[in-house]
Amino acid sequence: MIRTPLRPLARILQARARGENPDVIERENIRRRHEEMRDRARQRAESRLLTLGFLFCCGFLAIGGRMGVLANSEPVEPRAGAAGVQILAQRADIVDREGRILATNFETHSLYAQPRQMVDPEGAADALVQIFPDLDHERLLRDFTGKRTFLWIKRKISPEQKQAVHDIGEPGLLFGPREMRLYPNGRLAAHVLGGAGFGREGVHAAEVVGVAGVEKYFDERLRDPAQGHEPLVLSLDLSVQAAVERVLAGGMTLMNARGAAAVLMEVQTGEVVALASLPDFDPNDRPLPPVEGNAADSPLFNRGVQGLYELGSTFKTFAMAQALDLGLVNPDTQIDTSGPLVWGKFRIRDFHNYGPRLTASQVIIKSSNIGTARIAQRIGAERQREFLDRLGLLSPTGLEMVEAAGANPLLPGKWSELSTMTISYGHGLSASPLHLAAAYATIANGGLKVQPTLLHQPHRQPAERAMSQEAAAAVMTMLRKVVSEGTASMAEVPGYAVAGKTGTADKPRENGGGYYDDKVIATFAGAFPAHAPKYVLVVTLDEPVETSGDEPRRTAGWTAVPVAAEIIRRVAPILGLRPEIEPALPAGITLTSN
Repeated sequence: MIRTPLRPLARILQARARGENPDVIERENIRRRHEEMRDRARQRAESRLLTLGFLFCCGFLAIGGRMGVLANSEPVEPRAGAAGVQILAQRADIVDREGRILATNFETHSLYAQPRQMVDPEGAADALVQIFPDLDHERLLRDFTGKRTFLWIKRKISPEQKQAVHDIGEPGLLFGPREMRLYPNGRLAAHVLGGAGFGREGVHAAEVVGVAGVEKYFDERLRDPAQGHEPLVLSLDLSVQAAVERVLAGGMTLMNARGAAAVLMEVQTGEVVALASLPDFDPNDRPLPPVEGNAADSPLFNRGVQGLYELGSTFKTFAMAQALDLGLVNPDTQIDTSGPLVWGKFRIRDFHNYGPRLTASQVIIKSSNIGTARIAQRIGAERQREFLDRLGLLSPTGLEMVEAAGANPLLPGKWSELSTMTISYGHGLSASPLHLAAAYATIANGGLKVQPTLLHQPHRQPAERAMSQEAAAAVMTMLRKVVSEGTASMAEVPGYAVAGKTGTADKPRENGGGYYDDKVIATFAGAFPAHAPKYVLVVTLDEPVETSGDEPRRTAGWTAVPVAAEIIRRVAPILGLRPEIEPALPAGITLTSN
């Protein structure tokens, strides 16, 4: 900017020439300069005020808009937080195939103490013992009056308990937010779900981690924030699971059994619709694992997945299926059943004397050990082992549970000819009820190998063929006759054609050295409807005794079969299977074929 001089020489000379005072010109220039400076300062001030007013209006509008959004949103309780907390507590829900909740989350609180902030430690200890009777009063008082600066009192408490502690009025008793795992159905499907507990813990948060079952198997997926809004969908059907567990519990009581297990599986997809093991537990209050004694006595033991048993005559089905598949026999082939069958110092006998010869079909229908062993001799050890391996009976099932990985079938040390014969009728090889269900599903679906799963995948199909369709169909015909004519007659359910096989195996002594004389594992493995199988059911009872008659009866036909029949009667309508009842013929009319 060019400043105007205060004493311009030209004007000064002119003023002196006219006799005027030159100082007047200087004063006038100073006045004008000051007026210009005031104008510029006023303009700057006005522009700043306008800018500040504009910014204030923008801020006012932003705050007002945010207040309007909050006023129209749903109210949410504030959550306590702390800077730097890296513990992720949120965990995805678990639902059944119909979307019904099996496991979800519940907001609660933990209770901890800071003894140095306590006013009345003794009074606080007295009051806490009244609210939580399981607490040790002397230990609490010792902790409150000692040198400790922090201690957990309860990892999780109910809202009622929180209010009761709050009413104590002790400033040293504090609460931390918690998100605990809730199983709204209690004991239902307890062994499948497993349970969850707290991992890393802090005052303001705690991570929930799976400790067993699918909770542990899918722990990483359930804790993934990217999938937290997507529930884990299991293949279980909550209604069917409830019916199976209810009937199984009643059957276990009536048959005086030590334990029981049931597996219901789709034959086409291998999806487990129900999996029950008794005794069971409540995953909301999961008991501690046993530190001594037999693990099978613990309610945490999953008999359907972890229990490895000699499953008796249910294995005869596999020997017959392989013999038919290899073309060694057909349903009408005559089999030598004269006995006993002697091999070295061992003798194989039948439960009854069935005569010198039976057809292959009758060997299964009447459940002949000798006839099955004769067929196994034709098959041979190497081919038998390869076939059972193809059915998945020699390795873990791969079910999506941590317990399934350790359920490795117990095989003979040397697969001799004697082993081949005894394994053919279910002794000398121990597998789980889940193994048995998957193998029977393979036969029921026409010979395609089934991989059991707990995930709901409607379009999943078996891929590998384990046997010919013709052999599988012939075996299913035999299994239907086992129910209609043979040892499983009590499995007949009006309206639902059932096919299946019984198995009664002597129970080995726990400390080794032979078998018990009066303890058995009773099993029924079946499929329904027999003409177009959709589901396989396996029921196993540990040490059952049926006592309604004059003498105690332990065979599967008297124990496991009636329980399985009642399960089918209950669950078939839930599964959408319509009963097929033959209409009665009108009086005086005779039906003839063309």
